[in-house]
Amino acid sequence: MWLNWFKSALSQLLLAAIVIGGTVALWIEYVPSARPWLERAGVYDALGLTPAEAAEAAEGPRGYGGGGASKVVVAEVGTGTLNDRVTSIGDGRALRSVSVRPEASGRITEIGFRAGEYVEEGTVIFRLDDQAEQIALDRARLMLTDAQENAGRLDRLRQAGTASAVALREAELALRTAELAVRQAEFDLAQREVVAPIAGWMGLVENEVGDRVAAQDELAVISDRSEIQIDFRVPERLLAKLAPGMDLVAEPLAMPGTRIDGRIVAIDNQVDRNSRTIRLLGQLENEGDRLRDGMALSVTLAFTGDAHPTVDPLAVQWSSDGAFVWLVREGKVARVPVEIRQRNAAAVLVEGALEPGDKVVIEGVQTLRPGAEVTIEGEKAALEATASTPRKS
Repeated sequence: MWLNWFKSALSQLLLAAIVIGGTVALWIEYVPSARPWLERAGVYDALGLTPAEAAEAAEGPRGYGGGGASKVVVAEVGTGTLNDRVTSIGDGRALRSVSVRPEASGRITEIGFRAGEYVEEGTVIFRLDDQAEQIALDRARLMLTDAQENAGRLDRLRQAGTASAVALREAELALRTAELAVRQAEFDLAQREVVAPIAGWMGLVENEVGDRVAAQDELAVISDRSEIQIDFRVPERLLAKLAPGMDLVAEPLAMPGTRIDGRIVAIDNQVDRNSRTIRLLGQLENEGDRLRDGMALSVTLAFTGDAHPTVDPLAVQWSSDGAFVWLVREGKVARVPVEIRQRNAAAVLVEGALEPGDKVVIEGVQTLRPGAEVTIEGEKAALEATASTPRKS
């Protein structure tokens, strides 16, 4: 009985050892961080092997077809510019906005627009009762006619020698006074009309015909929103990169996904001491009249940064120490640590010991080790050039 139990236990131990050994071998074979970890743990030193000897013992012959150097596909290292972006929330406001107020008090007799309607500059939008002013103008015109006739009669008498020069001067003074009275009456009558100071869209109307208003009461707001200006702030560290005319992209918070191109039109002349930010004024075309005064918008500014090496996304590998690439030089590969600065659709901007024109491995990385010999099967740029045909736009 004990013999059978011993044989059974021994067979289970052997099976477990085989499974564990196979798992470790697969781990070493397909996990890039395995060999650096075994080296740091001192496993190679305990076995009396170098990492290369241990890798050869574990992996056997290399290459896609077996034997010789590893076959790899490479891509050249390029150069890209790091794009620095900053996003801020700003308030939209109409290009011009005016509160319409009467110059005199009175009762509203006519409203010449509807709420939300577009009006041209100079359009009469309110009329106040003007009977008293009209009477005053008629009276002034009568007085002017009388003064003109009196001045003409005294002028003829003066020429005939029957009127004094003093009487003629008094008549001329009365004529000038009557003319000024007419002008004053015309001005007072014109004040009974409220005209649009700018062309734009009228806001909501709170008053009705028959309401009595006082001078300087707000009657309506007219806005020219053919363009929308954005008041926003950015950190002071960007001041040296800012300039009027610089492009920006705005997205209304009320319309996610709607991106509108614009530009910076003004930069404030001082930095806020509390927030360490500077105030900017942007401007957008309001196509389709979608934007309104007071809307909140997200503003994005893009700045051209420093140049960095770019590699194909497939070239970037990971280990417990971070990102790295396999660099091919003189038929051998070297492991080069890199720091990812920016990811784009077709390339990754990195910081590391790479130069434009260097070749990095993008296919065949599973069997590589530092110092291993490789055979280049092809380059990505060359393969793409022969496999694809440019499309006409």
